[in-house]
Amino acid sequence: MSKGLIHKKGIPIIIIAFFTFAIIASLFCVFIKIFFLQIGIIIAGILLLFFVIRFFRRPLSRELIKNENYVLSPADGVVAAIETVEDKRFFKDKRIQVSVFMSMYNIHINWYPISGEVISTEYQKGKHLVARNPKSSLKNEMFECVIKHSSGKEIMYRQIAGAVARRILSYPEKGKEVQQSDESGIILFGSRLDVLLPTDAKIKLKIGQKVKAASSVIAEI
Repeated sequence: MSKGLIHKKGIPIIIIAFFTFAIIASLFCVFIKIFFLQIGIIIAGILLLFFVIRFFRRPLSRELIKNENYVLSPADGVVAAIETVEDKRFFKDKRIQVSVFMSMYNIHINWYPISGEVISTEYQKGKHLVARNPKSSLKNEMFECVIKHSSGKEIMYRQIAGAVARRILSYPEKGKEVQQSDESGIILFGSRLDVLLPTDAKIKLKIGQKVKAASSVIAEI
């Protein structure tokens, strides 16, 4: 899975963060002559830079699951909701929605939950409510991708930007074939993933359970 220790989308942000922190620390040390404050600002800058680098890390190793009967978690995080919802945007019927909340400490790269053909993609500008808020599924900035499985069943996964997140990057294109456990995108700084399943899907996890992308089974279809 790994293609380097740091995601390529994070490298420009890390470089900008480094020079920003360096300039701020230098100016502070020039104009503020209190030694302990100088040390404090330098330490704070190092910690913030470490946090930015850590956010864009890739998993060093992970056992990937590839199984046509399984829907895998598209993200690392905690299962925040399992509920039956009425999808009015694409399916126009009831679906089982499984929501995975990603904290600031999780890896934020996303992966395809199943293999199949991408039959729909849609980006929506929106608000930046806290990602745990149920209303965020409809009102926040989001990207939706619907994949048609070889069985004919259709699965949607929805990237949702949270209160801190301000950018969603997604790779799928309509009409393209995608492979389960391949990388599908990344959300910058805090977010949530919803997976909308057919109502006959057999759910394999519970609320509050920790999951790993491309490794934890959400459901059997």
